[in-house]
Amino acid sequence: MKKTIVIMTALVAVFLGSAWVAAQGERGNARNGQAIYEQHCLRCHGLTLEGNGPDSRYLIVAPANLQSRRSRAKTDWELLVAITHGVIFSPMHGWRDRLTDEQILDVLSYIRMMAPFDAVS
Repeated sequence: MKKTIVIMTALVAVFLGSAWVAAQGERGNARNGQAIYEQHCLRCHGLTLEGNGPDSRYLIVAPANLQSRRSRAKTDWELLVAITHGVIFSPMHGWRDRLTDEQILDVLSYIRMMAPFDAVS
């Protein structure tokens, strides 16, 4: 039993590690990402990614302001996980069942073009 747990833990670590490396190295097409963002994300996150889209006022939990220092300090991996799987206890649902991996990377590239990574010192 313990051996199975160790093997499963190792497999999960390898999977998460390889996905993290891919998220840090791969870049999608920001132009395609903009079109996808405008179709699926703009209504909540807004035109300027500040979380003030037209549907945001109807949500109990406000959408993330992707221009905020806190959001810009998130790694590509953290944003990729949020886009892919959603954010628990929030209206942000995962897009994995609606968008391809390439489209998700495109959206990530658009977000990074509009709100570049800025590590908090």
